[in-house]
Amino acid sequence: MKIGSIQLVPLLDGSGTEVAREVLARSGYDGDPWQPHQDLLDDGGNLELAVGGYLIRTGDRVILIDAGVGTIDNGKYRGGQFLESLKRHGVETSDVTDVIFTHLHFDHVGWATKKGAIVFENATYRVHKADWEHFVENPEAEPGAVRKLSPLANQLELFDTDWTPAPGIDIRHAPGHTPGSTLVLVSNDGQRAALVGDLAHAPVEFVESGWRFAFDFDPEQATRSRADFVAEFTDTDTAILAAHFPSLRAGRLVSAFGGTQWIYDEKETV
Repeated sequence: MKIGSIQLVPLLDGSGTEVAREVLARSGYDGDPWQPHQDLLDDGGNLELAVGGYLIRTGDRVILIDAGVGTIDNGKYRGGQFLESLKRHGVETSDVTDVIFTHLHFDHVGWATKKGAIVFENATYRVHKADWEHFVENPEAEPGAVRKLSPLANQLELFDTDWTPAPGIDIRHAPGHTPGSTLVLVSNDGQRAALVGDLAHAPVEFVESGWRFAFDFDPEQATRSRADFVAEFTDTDTAILAAHFPSLRAGRLVSAFGGTQWIYDEKETV
């Protein structure tokens, strides 16, 4: 899509699968909260998750928001398409000027490095300081995350406040899913898009209160961050792009039927 003069392109890397009722539950709900949303699940009750990232072109900057799951193929998550997705849009690894991580979970940093080598050799890698401290510098950090991310140190810039890395690109802290989770707001010429990372893994989290994701670092803070986002962006005509929604499709939040509804830009409603 075009946000004014800024080009925004989804980049699929592969897909993941989680048992919906194990990873997403709705507190205070009497009954099975997934029963009204069977259309979001496969026949086995699984939630299918797109994995990948987004390409932003603005001026002389070639920016990636997240970097897929990498070459993992473990029966649950499978990647491998990210670099080909880039090439289809005329971008080589050496062309990328910035990689901005919404957070540092494995399915967002897969192509940051490969076997210890930095994949986007000319890029500055950027992430919130709280996530770097949690996933890399923490003595209890997972060894796999440390191995994957430590090679970035010489090309890394950390931030700890909301900031603007390029005209029309604003980074906002939205903690909860991880300590340093962020949103990326893209705006130009009266148009706006919000790249929300893992603020929500399925549209139901936006339109119904009380949903909790099993891998949230701070579930209560994640709920507050999501509620703040819904309150701010409902009925604003902002295109919303989540990290795991089907095919990385954009949608919008609108008031309808006495509540908030999620509508895909292609008029498909969940």
